[in-house]
Amino acid sequence: MTTYAELAMKYQTVPAVATEMVNLNAILSLPKPTEAFMSDIHGEYDAFQHVLRNGSGNVKAKIRDCFHDEMTEQTLQEFAFLVYYPSERVAAVQQQLQGDALQQWYLTTIQRLVRLLAFTATKYTRSKVRKAMAPEFVYITEELLYNDADTPDKLDYYWQIIKRVIALQQADGWIEATCRTIQRLTVDHIHIVGDIYDRGPAPDQVVESLIRRQTVDIQWGNHDILWLGGAAGSALCIANLIRISARYNNLAILEDAYGINLRHLALFAERYYQDNPAFRPNMDRNETQISVAERDQITKIHQAISIIQFKLEGPVIQRRPEFEMTHRLVLEHISHDGQSIHLNGHDYPLINGAFQTIDFDHPYALLPEEQELVDQLVTAFTHSEKLRRHLDFIMAHGAMFLRYNGNLLLHGCVPVKDDGTFAGLTINGKTYSGQALFEVLERNLRLAYAHPENKNDLATDLLWYLWTGPYSPLFGKHDMTTFERYFIDDNATHFETPNPYYAMRHDRDFIQRLLKEFGLNPQTGHVINGHTPVKKGDSPLMAANQMIVIDGGFSKPYQKTTGIGGYTLLDNSYGMQLVTHQPFTSKQAAIANLTDIVSTKRVVQQELHRRTVAETDIGQEIIAQLTMLGQLLSDLRG
Repeated sequence: MTTYAELAMKYQTVPAVATEMVNLNAILSLPKPTEAFMSDIHGEYDAFQHVLRNGSGNVKAKIRDCFHDEMTEQTLQEFAFLVYYPSERVAAVQQQLQGDALQQWYLTTIQRLVRLLAFTATKYTRSKVRKAMAPEFVYITEELLYNDADTPDKLDYYWQIIKRVIALQQADGWIEATCRTIQRLTVDHIHIVGDIYDRGPAPDQVVESLIRRQTVDIQWGNHDILWLGGAAGSALCIANLIRISARYNNLAILEDAYGINLRHLALFAERYYQDNPAFRPNMDRNETQISVAERDQITKIHQAISIIQFKLEGPVIQRRPEFEMTHRLVLEHISHDGQSIHLNGHDYPLINGAFQTIDFDHPYALLPEEQELVDQLVTAFTHSEKLRRHLDFIMAHGAMFLRYNGNLLLHGCVPVKDDGTFAGLTINGKTYSGQALFEVLERNLRLAYAHPENKNDLATDLLWYLWTGPYSPLFGKHDMTTFERYFIDDNATHFETPNPYYAMRHDRDFIQRLLKEFGLNPQTGHVINGHTPVKKGDSPLMAANQMIVIDGGFSKPYQKTTGIGGYTLLDNSYGMQLVTHQPFTSKQAAIANLTDIVSTKRVVQQELHRRTVAETDIGQEIIAQLTMLGQLLSDLRG
């Protein structure tokens, strides 16, 4: 929040203060900008980018509103894809057209883009529009944008600019830059409600695109925590994320994108493990075919890192009794012949055995080679410059939860007991629940991330607890039954009991109590969740539309469950809409066939009057600044 002293330093004369007050008062009357909420991207970069480029269908809607009946549906679709993928579409047009036909296409396209940019920019100040433009084209764009081509005195001037841009071979660059500006202005602010990482092939590219975008906030998801934990030096988080990467054939993310050397792990796995069908990589994506040798290597790495993970869990659970996770000390219940396990009062035969490195008298002891591996991996993760840069961005723009424009954004859940009272976690002798639980966990997360040299402290252990603990707001279940899923055939042992929150979130009274707990208006606010994919036939809208679940299946492994390709929630001056996306095939197919992935839009909330900036959180900050500027104006006048 800007202080009086900062304003006094910046605006030192009466005209300067008065001008800023005029400016801020005008901004308050502008329509509320559009927010887009997305969750559970899980590395699906191409699908994520397509949704960003088309503004969840808003770009095409603006084209339709701007040009009314001037375009056929085919022309409209071609123009929309030019805005989405300008460089690719320009290249395609250059192959189709030559000479005067290509020249005419440039003249028509540039004029249309100027009109669309002007239409899209009406909700913003000139200053904000200028900041969204590519700096190298600001002069040209502003001259075209703020001059009327129909005014006789400016008509020749206007067309001369366009013709010279084409003649100087700057049209391609200007078109691409202007399309990017339109994309950015169509959706002003992006909320990522957790889980950028794991499963999909390119989480690093998702983060890069968000870094370029900047106007973004992130509510950390449980999978993001593993990567934050890896950079913070948590061996347990590192083991988990490598295991998941191996399971989904994504080890290239570690080696190629982040420079994490897995050679020593591969050599160790080759020495101790064999082919094991239960640990072969999941190839449901059907995108990258691998050789039998590659498959076998990943299978062995998968086994090796899984056993290391189960071993590492023991000491953390033993030194943190407050985590209430002693029932997850599974290795000590395996029979000495490795053929059975005694869990929860029952004996179960073990399948897919991979226990050759376990000493059953000391089941959580790492082999010297395993300890050396763990130390090497921790060093590699904490010293990866690109990983640190990406996670620095996620830390700087992220939080455990967010209150934004009257809504509560959180990835997983607010842990509760069966009776609906908030469930607590005891840390250093004090029990935290509700909002206080989120806040203490975030403080410890930031502490652990800032001090990767501390590897066995409470803050680092809490990072792993956030991934798997029974009262973790990001996990939301009593147990993570990874061991049982690998090694026990009885499906009853695989069930992960969800927190009562997930049953209660259908109840409006419960959601209103949550909103009140987090300091929001219980009558008008919404809780926006990710984390749990909405199954076919289930509604993402609950509790009279005050609870909105937006995990619709960006991650391809979940699309069989959801039946769709993801959700985007839009909140603009007219209200809220939930956008359903069809499954995304590939960028190449989308461009070649001009196929969008927006299928339906469902109104969540429609405003009786069009909301303005004054009714947003930014508006409240502006109003506070106006009060201080009024005082400053009075002081300057004496």
